[in-house]
Amino acid sequence: MLYNKNGDKMRLRNVKNKQQIMDASSYLVRTPIDYRGLWKNYFKNNHPIHIEIGTGKGQFIIGMALAHPEINFIGIEKYDSVIARALEKIPEGIPNLCMIRMDALGLPEIFDHEISSIYLNFSDPWPKKRQTKRRLTSDVFLEKYESLFQKDAVIIQKTDNQQLFEYSLCSLSQFGYQFLELSLDLHHSVIEGNIMTEYEEKFSKKGQRIFYVSARKKLSSKRKKD
Repeated sequence: MLYNKNGDKMRLRNVKNKQQIMDASSYLVRTPIDYRGLWKNYFKNNHPIHIEIGTGKGQFIIGMALAHPEINFIGIEKYDSVIARALEKIPEGIPNLCMIRMDALGLPEIFDHEISSIYLNFSDPWPKKRQTKRRLTSDVFLEKYESLFQKDAVIIQKTDNQQLFEYSLCSLSQFGYQFLELSLDLHHSVIEGNIMTEYEEKFSKKGQRIFYVSARKKLSSKRKKD
């Protein structure tokens, strides 16, 4: 996440040795297109695959992988310097986790009806009207996500930005999603199993509310078979 609470972009700090970190990491998938339709072969099992778009420094995706060995997790991050910091954090011996450096617009080139859930944590809100289509819950992205899902589509979003949250609820609903869980104050709700991101910890310590929604869409029964 590279914006402040007002939706203004923040300066991305360059990691000078980012390429060395990326080259040395066994968790970075360098040619993800090679696994399109074959991610079960990469993980060597048939467990569900969950992806986080905009994984940031990795605290959430690492925590989820450790907490849920029965699920495979893939972190998607656009920026070299950010993904390098995430790769540095990953301890050895987590077989159900990998990372991909890419733009989310290219996701259909990497996955083919293989994903069970998508996490959108503290995504850039793109607050200006002309930026609407760049939001990760816009119809542009929701349309792209459909070819990723193996069965039903499940999207889980956390954000501190109320405008983005309200937009997402409308967008998801208009696109055929039904809400499974919804909270206007996640940390004071009955929703269990939350693993916080780095920014979520900072926001919550300042007393900021965290908005949360999980939503599902029934997709056509004519899906790709394993």
